[in-house]
Amino acid sequence: MLNAVSDSLLSLFYPQNCHICKNSVENRANGVACEACWKNTHIFSDKDVICGKCCAFLPESKHTTEAYCRQCDEHVYDSVRAVGVYELALAASIVHLKTTPFAVEKLRFLLNKAFLASPFLNTDLIVPVPLSSKRLLERGFNQAGLIAGSLSKYTGIALDEYSLVRTIHTPMHRAAMDKKAREMTVKNAFEVKRPKLMAGRNILLIDDILTSGSTASHCAKALKKSGASKVNVLTLARAA
Repeated sequence: MLNAVSDSLLSLFYPQNCHICKNSVENRANGVACEACWKNTHIFSDKDVICGKCCAFLPESKHTTEAYCRQCDEHVYDSVRAVGVYELALAASIVHLKTTPFAVEKLRFLLNKAFLASPFLNTDLIVPVPLSSKRLLERGFNQAGLIAGSLSKYTGIALDEYSLVRTIHTPMHRAAMDKKAREMTVKNAFEVKRPKLMAGRNILLIDDILTSGSTASHCAKALKKSGASKVNVLTLARAA
């Protein structure tokens, strides 16, 4: 009741336009997107056919069970799950998250729900994909660390933000970059500073979006080199 009244007052005195359709955002829990745009965003469910390894959305597949795209066979991580497709409300929320160090209630709820529906419940340790020291200084925070911290708090699973580091400042991935270019920007870019903390553990790697999978794969390579038993990946969005 109080939240409803608060939302009404905020809409009246401090109106916020949806970053997608420009209509008013009715609920502050939804962040930068209105309810209609959230409803039009593809959030994954058990009815969707996704690649069992990289979580690529396979809308044309006739399989009713797990399928594989075969484009991720060489990737080192074990499995990926995501909240939904990188579009509309999810895309706008992720872009906003890169500049505002706060994950709104909607994102936290969807991430928690995706985790509970995933095969990752035996996770021992949550690890965010790190930023380079230069980009962390520029941005002031790591968005992957924010959502990893939120999930850790919800699940009670330990969080390690310091062992996996990015040793090379790589250029930001652009939408037009192909798979090979993305691969080259992150090759040998990650290192584990405290390998004893990774040995024999099931790691859940957290990031905001998975595009080609190169970043997650090279993070997994470093973690497994340090003795991690499994490295699974959970992201807010999966690029189409």
